[in-house]
Amino acid sequence: MTETTENQEFLFVNPRPTVEVHLPDGRVLSGPRGASAEAFLRPISDPAAPIVGAVINGQLRELTLPIKMDAQVRPVTMGEPDGMHIYRRSLTFLLDAAFEELFPDADLTIDHSVSSGGYYCEVKGRPSLQDGELEDLQAHMRAMVEANLPISRRTVSLPEATAYFQAKGYDDKVRLMAHRQKDYLTLYRILDHQDYHHGYMVPSTGYLRWFSLLPIDGGFTLRFPRRHKPTELLPMPDYPKLLVTFRQYGNWLDRLGIASVGQLDDAIQAGRAAEVILVSEALHEQNVADIAEMITSRLDEVRIILIAGPSSSGKTTLSRRLTIQLLSQGISPYPLEMDNYFVDREKTPLDEDGKPDYETLAAMDTHQMASDLRRMISGEKVRMPHFDFKAGKQIPGEEVQLRPGQVLILEGIHGLNPDLLPDFPVQHTFRIYASCLTQLNLDRHNRISTTDTRLVRRIVRDARERGYTAQQTIQRWESVRRGEKRYIFPYQENADVMFNSALAYELSALKPLAEPLLRQVPFGTPEHIEAKRMLALLEWFQPLSTDLVPDNSIMREFIGGSILKELKLWRNG
Repeated sequence: MTETTENQEFLFVNPRPTVEVHLPDGRVLSGPRGASAEAFLRPISDPAAPIVGAVINGQLRELTLPIKMDAQVRPVTMGEPDGMHIYRRSLTFLLDAAFEELFPDADLTIDHSVSSGGYYCEVKGRPSLQDGELEDLQAHMRAMVEANLPISRRTVSLPEATAYFQAKGYDDKVRLMAHRQKDYLTLYRILDHQDYHHGYMVPSTGYLRWFSLLPIDGGFTLRFPRRHKPTELLPMPDYPKLLVTFRQYGNWLDRLGIASVGQLDDAIQAGRAAEVILVSEALHEQNVADIAEMITSRLDEVRIILIAGPSSSGKTTLSRRLTIQLLSQGISPYPLEMDNYFVDREKTPLDEDGKPDYETLAAMDTHQMASDLRRMISGEKVRMPHFDFKAGKQIPGEEVQLRPGQVLILEGIHGLNPDLLPDFPVQHTFRIYASCLTQLNLDRHNRISTTDTRLVRRIVRDARERGYTAQQTIQRWESVRRGEKRYIFPYQENADVMFNSALAYELSALKPLAEPLLRQVPFGTPEHIEAKRMLALLEWFQPLSTDLVPDNSIMREFIGGSILKELKLWRNG
């Protein structure tokens, strides 16, 4: 007979001097009570994927956290999203600290990301850094890394933080603090330099060994590794078209008088939400009209308009708004869905995990597509395929015959891949790359990832259109991102023009819809960590009513109510 707990003796005892850390693989580490997570995880460190954080009892934590009780601990490396967030954030803090020491009278802005691993940075308050000065800055950063300086943190009251930023002349941070919901703030310090950075840091500068500074067109790029090769810097390609788009968005923000989230919050609080939305939408419409004008000027040779971009970029709304602009100029485009050219499901290639890879170009029947396009352009009547997603097979679709001068719009993730239509003359195509390319940043040192913006868009849309929970969308997101990095981002500079679908106000509009969904993600799941991070980001935004969003806005693709959703005007004649 098993002894019951009633018959066992329970005693008060003094805590033992050690605690146990239980790792995901079943191994157990024992060490002094109160030792840091960094010390506990040192025996399992891997130089190929350095540990920069830890998930302790289901919550993401810094390595400096003392472990005072037995705990479940999962190391977080630079080879995973949370780890790379920590590394890049810490690296920008190192750059910020080194820059202030060398150039105390100038301002540094850490702006947009570049796909090969880097942030574009600008210097204000003085001329751009010359090559020798940039080399000095990089050397100073490396000296700080070699010194392995501690990165410490302290929590201060909000009035103290605000007073500190006022004394530093950081007006953007002062504006941001005015809208903070909590009455405290965490500041990080390296030597005498301290600042707010949104999220966790590594324990010391010695972790930050992989970086370089590269001059580019009036600014410079802070280069860092990508997750799949966390201790290597990838070659930096030229990105002139992307840079033009970034600067265009900066000009848009200047027109709006909104350079940071604090200024957006000020505008919403002052009752200017409608103005911000209408000007933002007008700038979008102007951009779409400019693209239509470019196509019209090449109508003697353009036969296919290719629209590509990553998930939740607003490609569908763009294609329909572009259609309307073209119709207003007497051009009647015909839409063609690339998804209808999927191969039958049993022929879909498998990825490295043995799962169907629907993102690869090999999942498309490109030979049939090229043949159909040629026949359509030559004026033949063509029976189009239709992909039955439930059955996983192609079935016959409608018959199509283009009118003389009619152009095709082909939307899909592979639109810029030169292997999509390898024998099709480039001059007969007009290629558009659409993405949420830039975003309003929290302040000069805290950028908002456009990937995060797209994830919030997708969480809201998936819940409304597909009934997915936020947890389910977050679960799928890593696979989506992997496909983008392989099949979309490498070809973005092939575009004739880029369309930035970002809207300055969008996270304020998405916030009331996204927050309830994110709060439902169960604690203890891997997705809860991501949901908590997204909730912390959305805290900085004042909400605005979605009733103010026009019914043809790209936002309507995600929040619902788009007048363009069922638009069939282009099929008429």
